[in-house]
Amino acid sequence: MISKSIAEAVLACAMSGGADFAELYGEITRNNSVSMVDGKIDRVTDNLISGVGIRAFLGTRTVFASTSDTSREGLMKCARAVAVAMGELKKEICVTLRERLLPNIHPAAIVPSSVDARVRADLLRAGCFAAKEYDPAISQVSGSLLGVDHTILVANTEGLYTTDRHVRTRIAISSVASAAGVNQSGSASPGAGMGLEFFDKVDPADIGREASRQAMVNLRADYCPAGTMTVAIENGFGGVIFHEACGHSLEATSVSIGASQMAGKLGQQIANPKVTAIDDGTIPGAWGSVNIDDEGTPTQRNVLIENGILKSYMIDRLGSRRMGMPMTGSGRRQGYTFEATSRMTNTFIANGPDKNEDIIASMEHGLYCRKMGGGSVNPLTGAFNFAVTEGYLVRNGKICEPVRGASLIGTGSEILQNIDMVGQNLETAQGMCGSSSGSVPTDVGQPLIRVSTITVGGR
Repeated sequence: MISKSIAEAVLACAMSGGADFAELYGEITRNNSVSMVDGKIDRVTDNLISGVGIRAFLGTRTVFASTSDTSREGLMKCARAVAVAMGELKKEICVTLRERLLPNIHPAAIVPSSVDARVRADLLRAGCFAAKEYDPAISQVSGSLLGVDHTILVANTEGLYTTDRHVRTRIAISSVASAAGVNQSGSASPGAGMGLEFFDKVDPADIGREASRQAMVNLRADYCPAGTMTVAIENGFGGVIFHEACGHSLEATSVSIGASQMAGKLGQQIANPKVTAIDDGTIPGAWGSVNIDDEGTPTQRNVLIENGILKSYMIDRLGSRRMGMPMTGSGRRQGYTFEATSRMTNTFIANGPDKNEDIIASMEHGLYCRKMGGGSVNPLTGAFNFAVTEGYLVRNGKICEPVRGASLIGTGSEILQNIDMVGQNLETAQGMCGSSSGSVPTDVGQPLIRVSTITVGGR
């Protein structure tokens, strides 16, 4: 990528404007994908991203610049721009780097870009075909298979010089069911931090059938009634509510400047005692896992909430300086054109004390959310609005008819207190999280949970 001697010269140049710390982040990423619509290949892409970001610190002030010119001249020009922006140029300091080798807990056996596109297309075609054949009412199927081979270099003026490589694979299939002029959709999109060996444990046909099953459920569903009610939220992508409504509020990016509902609440009871929430970037093969974060800090298991008590935040380097707290391996960025900020990796509510069957049986009247979709949240207030992509009414402890058009409305602080039952079937699901440092892969997850009262939007 970039030799140690060149990195030393570049960092020394970046420090010449009076900075007290500088870092170099290099990236080489190869993305490839195959897309299909109704069984026909729609697009095959293969692109390479390469470049370097240079950042300097002076206290809590930062200056950042990036370049796609990775020659020595191009890197020095970028570093000088950082130094000039930081302050009056001074004599360059001497930087000595020491290479650090870390164990790889996320090895990939079959790198997607090394496999012929026709093989990848056959895997995707199997999923799309199964989705189309699921029911005559399935009118359209689309899908994609993504492979990412992401290598980074991190060097800084603390002497760090290290690299990491992360391979990811994901398949996504969407189905549309149609009848009497009504169209309803369903989707499934699992992924992992591994190569094409991912398909040794995931059958593309099962993914296609799951997408069409959801579409057919929604096609026969009536609209959900609106009101305040008890809600059970299933595992997997149900964890997106904690991720969005609470997780972002625990990132130093917002906490360190007081723009979070969770700022200043360490040690306080912020959730029901049954709630324990964790961010863990060390899970082998998980979608959001990495060996090191994008600032070179090893990732770790961060217990955010333990038995309802706020225990920790997710802290990057800048957040660490602002808050006077240690970094937690949470500095992440989409690529070399972004500054790293505190971000989640694999964030989930841990298994609780309640049996899943007891959760449903406890509901006299309410909503069972089997699948959740996207939504929006304000980290300062925690106010959120999330779509329910597959829901059912619950009566007298029984899951009844499906409903569509439901949404969940509330605030993160309220929902944490109102989670009064936590089941034992923890499962995670994959997503891409967007924030100030771009889009990064994250896992969300939880077991089945019960929210005692929440506003449900509907008709």
